[in-house]
Amino acid sequence: MRYASPTMSDARHILVAVAWPYASGPRHLGHLAGAYLPADIFARYHRTAGNRVLMVSGSDVHGTPITVRAEDEGVTPQEIVDRYHSQFLEHWRTIGISWDLYTTTGTENHAEVAQDVFLKLLENGYMEEKTTDQFFDEDAGRFLPDRYVEGTCPHCGYTDARGDQCDNCGRTLDPEDLIDPRSKLTGTTPQLRSTDHFFLKLSALQQPVADWLATRQGWRKHVINWAQSFVNDGLHDRAITRDLDWGIRVPLDNVGPEKRIYVWFEAVIGYLSAAKEWSKRVGAPEAWRLWWEDPEAETYYFVGKDNIPFHAVMWPAMLLGYGGLNLPTDVPANQYITFSGEQASTSRGVGKSISYYTDRMEPDALRYALASNLPEQNDTDLTEAELDRAINQELISTWGNLVNRVLNMTWKNFDARIPQPGRLTELDRNLLESIDAALVTTARQIEAIELRAGLRTMMDAAADVNVYLNATEPWKLAKKDLERTATVLHTALSAINGIKTGLYPYLPFSSEDIHHWLGQPGTVRDAGWIRTVVTPGSTLVKPEPMFRRSELIAPEDD
Repeated sequence: MRYASPTMSDARHILVAVAWPYASGPRHLGHLAGAYLPADIFARYHRTAGNRVLMVSGSDVHGTPITVRAEDEGVTPQEIVDRYHSQFLEHWRTIGISWDLYTTTGTENHAEVAQDVFLKLLENGYMEEKTTDQFFDEDAGRFLPDRYVEGTCPHCGYTDARGDQCDNCGRTLDPEDLIDPRSKLTGTTPQLRSTDHFFLKLSALQQPVADWLATRQGWRKHVINWAQSFVNDGLHDRAITRDLDWGIRVPLDNVGPEKRIYVWFEAVIGYLSAAKEWSKRVGAPEAWRLWWEDPEAETYYFVGKDNIPFHAVMWPAMLLGYGGLNLPTDVPANQYITFSGEQASTSRGVGKSISYYTDRMEPDALRYALASNLPEQNDTDLTEAELDRAINQELISTWGNLVNRVLNMTWKNFDARIPQPGRLTELDRNLLESIDAALVTTARQIEAIELRAGLRTMMDAAADVNVYLNATEPWKLAKKDLERTATVLHTALSAINGIKTGLYPYLPFSSEDIHHWLGQPGTVRDAGWIRTVVTPGSTLVKPEPMFRRSELIAPEDD
């Protein structure tokens, strides 16, 4: 049975574009569940199904959170970037995030692409220079970027809102919107001073963006509703330069030396610059066009809820103004992960770092616990007790124990080889047909980015195998009917082989272990999205327990 393994001529081009984290501090589980794990599940499925995936992202090295941290620590911004970019790379390796390229916005390639987009928008009439007021800290003697201004949010009253966004209600802001603004540098009240900046003429792009959003189908309701509401409220021209000494230079000769392209504008260009960088690295400089210029190609942006306006409105506006590049197929932004009712936030210290969990949990166990709790439609409050429960009562009890039980029975009764089955009964056929159907269903669910549902479908399939074993009782059959035992265990092993494929996007490490234990050639990805019947006579590898019990909450504290 095969659901989706196209030939190379049918293969779809799938760009998986994933949010760029600021290299300013540790990432927490909210980041992992919000964008990185969902993107990896989606990309792994499409690669296994035979599609041509390009998954890119990188560390955002020009954000003001980096310069704020550098000033707080008395080090250079580059030292902060180097520290956390290295940490991110280690996270992705440990957890198994399968990038085609994870880069940074600090490369010459990215600067060139960002400057090209700037100049093309200027040439096409979607940019203009204006004199504007910007907050100036007289004690520090400098203009303040948005994140250097803090104050009270005019929408929800949160007193620690930033000049670019309120972390409490998620609204995007301008520094002048804040009530009782204060400088993050000195704590004083900044004053507005005139300065010249370039503005993206979002007002001129409002109708094209609205028309495009009206064509979107299948988007999550909270994404499309927020995007359309944002546009309907009116798009205002937005500054895309700032007076800074850290960032990409404005590519014009008639501006001052301190003018830089502002981070919100150049960071989203990273998806395009990363595709171009990847093309150069693989020795095919024009390959990026397959994902960006072919109208049949598909682009999926995996971001958190707070990034919806930038990816569903502003970046499409930039692409429309630039011309000739594909707009998003979908922006499957997740809702928030909360911890004990509070939104996870690195800056506010809510939620433990990814490193805390990778030091204590196996990667597939962590992936499972998060995937089964992804905040796809609603905010999800995550506790360590829930992480323990998902791993111990679901992953180990339903799947890990099943695999070890069947492989050990086969190892013991058939000399470490896959047995030759006899004629299948209706019960045997029904099980294998149900596994085939589960693979089709999971494929459709992942295609629709219903990742939690896809995982549940495969775990339900594992539960079906347990029901089958309870009905056939091979541990009893082995004492009186070895031929029937061979058929039952071969059927169970074939079912496990199929479930392993369906779980591979979620549990890549343990799925590859099972593939190896069953004596299958190559890798899970090589086999395609298919339930292959295991080959009689193949040598089994003696299995080991796949997962250890999770004890984030000590038993005595339960």
